[in-house]
Amino acid sequence: VLTTVAGNEYAIGYVSTGSLNDTVKAIKIEGAEPTTDNIKNGSYKIARPFNIATKGEMNELSKDFIDFIMSSEGQEVVSKSYIAVDDSANSYSGTKPSGKIVVAGSSSVTPLMEKLREAYLEINPNAEIEVQQSDSSSGMKATIDGTADIGMASRELKDSEKEELDDIAIALDGIAVITNNANSISELTVDDVQQIFIGEKTKWSEIEEK
Repeated sequence: VLTTVAGNEYAIGYVSTGSLNDTVKAIKIEGAEPTTDNIKNGSYKIARPFNIATKGEMNELSKDFIDFIMSSEGQEVVSKSYIAVDDSANSYSGTKPSGKIVVAGSSSVTPLMEKLREAYLEINPNAEIEVQQSDSSSGMKATIDGTADIGMASRELKDSEKEELDDIAIALDGIAVITNNANSISELTVDDVQQIFIGEKTKWSEIEEK
């Protein structure tokens, strides 16, 4: 997406804020830039949660791994590419149990989960954690069915999923709307973005400059 938008004066796209670079222009949304502070305080409105979900009582390894993810050490891993959900998390003080768990779901969450897995296994080499990439809905279904211990979703859980699962946000992923650096537009509204991406507005001349 970055390469395409950087090479086409009329292009628009979107990427995770962690992927931004100066080859493209990040657009303000209703006056707010896609910064960590603005995403956390809600003034920048285009972001999504990275959620994990479990069913019923967790086994010891699942609980310990999640304790690590939500610890200061785990949230530090998150903050390298995404936005931590807890800046005042306590240090990890887990039990380092052995065993194997399966974490399955969203392809968007998978790269972060792989990094969390790697950091956790350095602390607890007794564990085996298999990360299976699919999509959010498949991850929730696998957790409900019991074929996965932890599910990953790059969205809020549906009501039907919430009836079966317990979920927790482990990170925020800001979505930066990007244009070519030569584009004169520097700000859009949420409505503008929606109309562009569903095809109601197809020319930059249809966008009122803010």
